[in-house]
Amino acid sequence: MANRSLIHLAAFLAAAGAAVAAEPATSFAFDFAAGAAKPGYISVWHDTAYNRELGYGFDLGTTTVAFLGGVTSDKPFFFSVAVPEGNYSVTVKFGDPALACVSTVKAESRRLMLEKVETAAGKFETRTFVVNIRNFKLPPPPQNAPGGDQVRLNDREQGVLHWDDKLTLEFSNTRPCVDSIEIHKVDNIPTVFLAGDSTVTDQTREPTTSWGQMLTRFFKPSVAIANHAESGETLKSFLTGLRLDKILSQIRKGDYLFIQFGHNDMKENWPQTYVEPFTTHKQYLKTFIAEARRRGAIPVLVTPMQRRNFDPQGKIKNTLGDFPASVRQTAKEENVPLIDLTAMSTAFYQALGPEKSALAFSGGRDNTHHSAYGAYELAKCVVEGIKTNRLDLAKYIVDDFKPFDPSRPDPPETFQVPPSPGKPR
Repeated sequence: MANRSLIHLAAFLAAAGAAVAAEPATSFAFDFAAGAAKPGYISVWHDTAYNRELGYGFDLGTTTVAFLGGVTSDKPFFFSVAVPEGNYSVTVKFGDPALACVSTVKAESRRLMLEKVETAAGKFETRTFVVNIRNFKLPPPPQNAPGGDQVRLNDREQGVLHWDDKLTLEFSNTRPCVDSIEIHKVDNIPTVFLAGDSTVTDQTREPTTSWGQMLTRFFKPSVAIANHAESGETLKSFLTGLRLDKILSQIRKGDYLFIQFGHNDMKENWPQTYVEPFTTHKQYLKTFIAEARRRGAIPVLVTPMQRRNFDPQGKIKNTLGDFPASVRQTAKEENVPLIDLTAMSTAFYQALGPEKSALAFSGGRDNTHHSAYGAYELAKCVVEGIKTNRLDLAKYIVDDFKPFDPSRPDPPETFQVPPSPGKPR
């Protein structure tokens, strides 16, 4: 095993172009098929475990089984590669010379990239998607200037996959088959930055899921989704925690900033971050908008989705006060595109009804946070909002996205995205 690790390391360094590289590698090609690797590829054995010295390998204690055309497993498995932060184009070749395969791909903390790739025996298919990688570091402020050199992460974020120094892919479904993977850093594509709370963030464990984790599935590999949302955040704490600073340090002309807050901003028992809907709330929203526009980016306001709270007539009660109206007013005053997720989520829940709508929420008991199915449908609402607003971003929506009416949602019984491994919350 020690000799094999040395062989891996030598191949990795050769692919990087030098024994000691001045800059971290940002392009990789991995061959999982049996026998000699294809020219320009690094050969990866089915039992190659990730470690920091090697810089790639199967991760999080998962293993695979080798076959003639690559690797597979009857359980989800992870493959990680150490990379600097940025946007990365990932191309995966799926298939098996002898048997049929069905593969689902997630990235980082359960971001859905490819929903279901099916290949018949002897057939191969190549798919490409883009993964945003980030760390918590910030450019240090000038001497004596206020600010900081890193995002103020909370305890929940320590050690999570979306803040570490590697790109992690999760393969699952009935028989995921991987022949090869190519990874290349891309700097010339637009990025959609997401700022929000727990209903938007990359939730780390099943069953809780956000629409931000599902949004990646609906875009072509010519745009990146950078989800900076985090549980418990408000407009004010997003500023004081330097999370907006992190976005602003990377956002460029032509990028987008999607802003969805409200669930926590409205909490009067949180005096340090509470805002009033038609005064301080609007001013904070306008600060986010102005900072995005200063850098040539396009701000988009998203009203918060309603909670699952029905009245005796089967209608959703408004538990968000005047905050959705405040967002709508701000969008009109600032001439900013608006995605009314409050209205669309209300139609979605009411279409399912008081009982069945529980399937759209985490564990069926949480009335705020969503299941994978609920998050998937809300992501469709956001995509439909992008189309309705005629954003230039709409040209990057995947070809198989069909017009979506939240009052006629997909039946929850048909939802088949496999859950990720790990201890549930």
